[in-house]
Amino acid sequence: MSRIQKISIEQATGETAELYSGIKKAIGVVPNLYQTVGNSSRALKTLLGIGSGIKGGLISAADQESIALAVAQSNDCDYCLAAHSTIGKMMGSPDEEVVLNRKGKSKDKKREALLSLVTEIVDRKGRVSDATYDSFLAAGFTEAHVPEVMVAVVQSLYTNYFNNLNHTELDFPSAPKL
Repeated sequence: MSRIQKISIEQATGETAELYSGIKKAIGVVPNLYQTVGNSSRALKTLLGIGSGIKGGLISAADQESIALAVAQSNDCDYCLAAHSTIGKMMGSPDEEVVLNRKGKSKDKKREALLSLVTEIVDRKGRVSDATYDSFLAAGFTEAHVPEVMVAVVQSLYTNYFNNLNHTELDFPSAPKL
């Protein structure tokens, strides 16, 4: 059971109601994560702004989902694992790729270099080895990708930590344990 009571769509007022309307228009539902963060319209607006800020940037939507999966696995966030496994499949990633992404791996060598960087950022608190960083660049990424990767990691860290603290109730199918 969630620690923080969610603000349902029917209960939402003001800016929170407006934000919910945008979420529902974009994805058809307002997930429990957003209904709980919705206790603070400022926090919800900031969280949504992080994601929209890099949308259409250098890091593809598919790579952002892969990042979310790897970070969620590192942080043992059941909610984000469930959500991003579902979203990844909706974006066309087969089950095998979703599982690989959770492990920081991929069938695609460029994505694997990205996920190696991401898992090292998370596991080593940003202290990435020269070898990992050089492999990331050698895979075809540039220095301009790094700030966007960091934004995607920070967004995932926020949602992982929030959901772990809150025990956010799943509203996506559970991801299998690895």
